[in-house]
Amino acid sequence: MPIGLIALALGGFGIGLTEFGIVGLLPEIAEDFGVTESVAGLLVSGYALTVAVGAIALTAAVVRFDRKTVLVSLMVLFILGNLISAVAPDYLTMLGGRVVAALCHGAFFGVGAVVATKMVKENQQASAISLMFGGLTVATVAGVPLGTFLGQQLGWRSTFWAITAIGVVTLIGILVLVPAIEAAKGSNLRQELVAFRKFQVWVSILVGVLAFGAVVGAFTYIAFTLTEVSGFSPAAVPWLLVVFGVGAFVGNLVGGKIADRALTPSLVTLMALLGAVLTLFALTAQNQVATVIGLVLLGAVGLGTAPGLQLRIMTFAPEAPTMASSANVAALNVGNAFGAWLGGVTIAAGYGFVSPLWVGASLAAGGLVVLLVGTAAMRRSTGASATTTVAAGSGAARQDAPSSVSASSG
Repeated sequence: MPIGLIALALGGFGIGLTEFGIVGLLPEIAEDFGVTESVAGLLVSGYALTVAVGAIALTAAVVRFDRKTVLVSLMVLFILGNLISAVAPDYLTMLGGRVVAALCHGAFFGVGAVVATKMVKENQQASAISLMFGGLTVATVAGVPLGTFLGQQLGWRSTFWAITAIGVVTLIGILVLVPAIEAAKGSNLRQELVAFRKFQVWVSILVGVLAFGAVVGAFTYIAFTLTEVSGFSPAAVPWLLVVFGVGAFVGNLVGGKIADRALTPSLVTLMALLGAVLTLFALTAQNQVATVIGLVLLGAVGLGTAPGLQLRIMTFAPEAPTMASSANVAALNVGNAFGAWLGGVTIAAGYGFVSPLWVGASLAAGGLVVLLVGTAAMRRSTGASATTTVAAGSGAARQDAPSSVSASSG
């Protein structure tokens, strides 16, 4: 794999650390700024909302420009946002810094995914995407404990100084290691928005919402499940979350490789496995050994869908891969918020701390149905040969997309 992908992965790590690293520092931030913990929580939820909006809006603003130039500009925005947070004299300034940093999140992964696929052979595209997203999954593992530890030892601002430094290193890496990649000839906002007229693009978006809603809906309240249902001590929870993160990291990389081999079959299999894992997890949550196994599998299968979902939406929008890629990132973040909200609703309704696992299983089942409907529609529209091409591998799918797939999806 090209070394430039390491720079993209480091950017993914920094962005992931920005999103998750603040979670364990909210009490200190709330006390420092004299706000309630619920108000401090807006620094997290406001970030996620901005990601969903910025993924589409900022991508629309940069579709005409060289992709390397866009990545450099986004990383400058990322550095600025975290620098504002590091020196913020009050809560509103801090919130503004979070919004600025979040604006680049979706667009960075959207543009970065396109750049990653251009840096490798066609049969390595999903693997390249998974490597870039690997930085994000590492941040999922290390973000909360690392950010919390640094903040507790040196003050919460030190976490944002560290993230700013990661942004500077990433910026240098992109400038030195990532090749210049021009926007598609004639690329403009109208052409990019054409992607949203395609049925298969909306299938990918909906599957992304449901898949990540399933994972995050279960994971958001997993600490309560581990302590109140499985009987683990609170001290064991961080280590158990690391187990989940290790599974997520491995699953992301493996998911990229199998998506390169067989895009559609791999996604169908992973969505079916996700529903099965969540169901078994819910049924065996009182058993500690089964719970540890469930955590590993949930991370591996859930995050294993990410590279394939990213590549699928790009495959069906070959004339607008950047907008489609960013739309997928937005969809995943909408899924995060929706799954967490729905899991909270079931707990508040008195269904217990296992209920988010059942919510996740239901959302995964819904995502599988949507994916199967989309696959059947593709088969009917393009015929068996085109379907086989798309299913056989990402490179062939992208090659065929302008003629056969696009016609079936419009």
